[in-house]
Amino acid sequence: MIETLLIVLAAVGLIIVMQREAGALAAVAVPGILGLAGLLTGAPVTGILLLIVAGAVAACGLPALRRAWLTPRIFAAFKKVAPRVSDTERSALEAGTVSWDGELFSGRPQWQRLLDYRNDGLSDEERDFLEHQCSVAAGMCNSWEIARERADLPEALWNYLRREGFFGMIIPKRYGGLGFSAKAQSAVLQKLVVNETLMISVGVPNSLGPGELLLKYGTEEQKNHYLPRLADGRDIPCFGLTGPRAGSDATSLPDVGVVCRGMHNGEEVLGLKLTFEKRWITLAPIATVVGLAFRMFDPDKLLGDESDLGITCALIPRDTPGMEIGRRHHPIGSPFMNGPIVGRDVFIPLDTIIGGPEMAGHGWRMLVECLSVGRCITLPSGAAGVGRYAAGWSGGFTRIRRQFNMPVAEMEGVQEPLARLTAHAYIAQAAVMQTANLIDHGVKPSVPSAILKSQLTEFQRSILGDAMDVHGGKAVTLGPRNYLGLGWSAVPVSITVEGANIMTRNLMIFGQGAIRCHPYVLEELAAKDSDDRQAFDRAFFRHVGLIFGNAARALTQGLGLSRPSVPFDEIATPYARDIMRLSAGFGLCADAAMASLGSSLKKREMLSARLADVLSNLYLASMLIKQWHEGDNVEHEAALFHYSCRTLLYRAEQAFVELFDNLPTRGLARTLAVIVLPLGRKWRKPDDTLTREIAQAISTATPLRAKLIAYTWSTQQEEEQDNPLARYNALLADYPRAEPLYRAIGKAYAKGDLPAEALHPEQRLEAAVEAGLIDDADAAFMRAYEREVLEMLSVDDFAFDAFATQKDKVVWHAAG
Repeated sequence: MIETLLIVLAAVGLIIVMQREAGALAAVAVPGILGLAGLLTGAPVTGILLLIVAGAVAACGLPALRRAWLTPRIFAAFKKVAPRVSDTERSALEAGTVSWDGELFSGRPQWQRLLDYRNDGLSDEERDFLEHQCSVAAGMCNSWEIARERADLPEALWNYLRREGFFGMIIPKRYGGLGFSAKAQSAVLQKLVVNETLMISVGVPNSLGPGELLLKYGTEEQKNHYLPRLADGRDIPCFGLTGPRAGSDATSLPDVGVVCRGMHNGEEVLGLKLTFEKRWITLAPIATVVGLAFRMFDPDKLLGDESDLGITCALIPRDTPGMEIGRRHHPIGSPFMNGPIVGRDVFIPLDTIIGGPEMAGHGWRMLVECLSVGRCITLPSGAAGVGRYAAGWSGGFTRIRRQFNMPVAEMEGVQEPLARLTAHAYIAQAAVMQTANLIDHGVKPSVPSAILKSQLTEFQRSILGDAMDVHGGKAVTLGPRNYLGLGWSAVPVSITVEGANIMTRNLMIFGQGAIRCHPYVLEELAAKDSDDRQAFDRAFFRHVGLIFGNAARALTQGLGLSRPSVPFDEIATPYARDIMRLSAGFGLCADAAMASLGSSLKKREMLSARLADVLSNLYLASMLIKQWHEGDNVEHEAALFHYSCRTLLYRAEQAFVELFDNLPTRGLARTLAVIVLPLGRKWRKPDDTLTREIAQAISTATPLRAKLIAYTWSTQQEEEQDNPLARYNALLADYPRAEPLYRAIGKAYAKGDLPAEALHPEQRLEAAVEAGLIDDADAAFMRAYEREVLEMLSVDDFAFDAFATQKDKVVWHAAG
């Protein structure tokens, strides 16, 4: 009996020590004290075994002992197997900062650290711009005309965007810009995404490009010259990075700049002769200044001893001799300005390098640091905005579209995709706004930017796919009335650009995070590079403590033996606790994968992607919880919050299961599965009750619907283009009056009180009036209501030869 008690006490004590990462001394003390107790209480065998355990832990854990024999051996082995970090990778790893992503990587996230980044919302000036200028800009867009007739925004709209400062949102006021916060920038783009071309045209100058690079790295002369011109639209910027052979692997760009002497403004100066070929460059056809990334060489050593100076960024005016610019690509689904730039023997002076000659070779770091912010804003905001519009349109359409004498929004087959797209929109809104808030607090979120870009653009694909499904024939027939089809066809652009999602998910999120966000890996690699054994010892054994700690936390929380305290209400608490549990499991699995696969993990992209999926879903769920905690939550929002959190945690657990199924070391995989999911999977997909409640709320005029479609163009002024969302909102406002009349007329027709040949709603209405079932006021209301419903259900048709660009090739078949 005493032997069993000692073993149980030792196990419990060691688990507590591991959970708290109390250190080697505490880990030695537990079996040591109990071992002595065993010798004194008549359990000598157990006591001796526990003392042996204490001795082994002391030899391996106490610094004075381990450094004499264990650390040198581990350090030598580590130097042989640790992956080599190239200069390019190191630049990427050192770019940006670590915040909540690092907390999740640690396996012991401290929620208060996230809550300390308080979201104070938008300023009055930002809200006014969003409500007025953004509404005016959106109201000037006829998407069909822009996509099919102009292949461009109207000139009046371009002029308005310049005049109102849309291109200078991120430029400080001292340079003539608006000086908006990241949250405001995101909100503007969410509203403008009602037209994809408009959003991209405004988003790109405020994202990765000359403006942001100049702000952070430009010389004072460059800032003073260019920033005011960029702010008021006198200069339109583009940035040339990708080319025929340099897409996702942008570091392999073959474009070169060779240091030499040449003529500039009538005098000989030291400069660069550039040869380059760029493709897929947004705004290039109309850009007046080109930011260019190239590999810089100095073969004659005119600048120093190095001949290969590395990737460099420069600013080139459009009229620079030798540069060919102005032709267009044809982006799928959206005619935003995009095209190639080619240069042959283009000479520029050295002072065109962004930041001046001393920034030669620092281009990749500059780009990665800017990308870490820009990728958090433009495309994720577009995805969140698409979610807002798609939820508003889909909710409205499914309520007014009637089949089988009922709105299709009441059919469960429609409710499922309607609730799913609403939840994806809700998650995207929270993730974008809360991450933008981190940026406003000074965070440069490199790993979260990859998470948001890849995850939210995939959400966008799912959202629009579900919206297309519930709209049916309305959405698959292109024309001025179709507000979904063009956006759906443009989805691959968001999936592909700014780091293709395949690469981002499979390589970047975990590959960068495993080193950049891990509490100790970067220290270990630095110690290896500097051959600092003592620094390695400190980092490595803290790392070991973290591994044991995460194993203990994951297991005890998975068994329900530990319930960590979290600062949230009773609705959010279960999800916050489970994020902590799965974070501990993620930290353990990340270390296990790196230890068992070593440098080969780089090539095991499917495993890396599953680890990235765990991290991504935990990050998105965290942003959702913070949004819930800080928000003024409305009726039915709890259902949407539950649905969204369960979806994300279900996806995280699914990624764990797939990881365990595919880890090559099967014993390790089974051990991890027992520790991380000791009782099996906890989370299932959201239940049908939540689905029905969400579908009902988004398809009627509820506070939840109003909240979800905030930051959209939802008004209709007389001089503006047609606004489907405003029309749906008006129909939903009148729906409570219309629905009882629909039911009364339908019931009368079913009973035979109305003529059988009254098949159209309009015919039944008139028959009901004639029969005295409907009074004149209700009849007038229903006539107007049905006219509007029919207009919103209608699709466009065209002349037989309308689609032929060459009319002489039309085959008229049997016409005439």
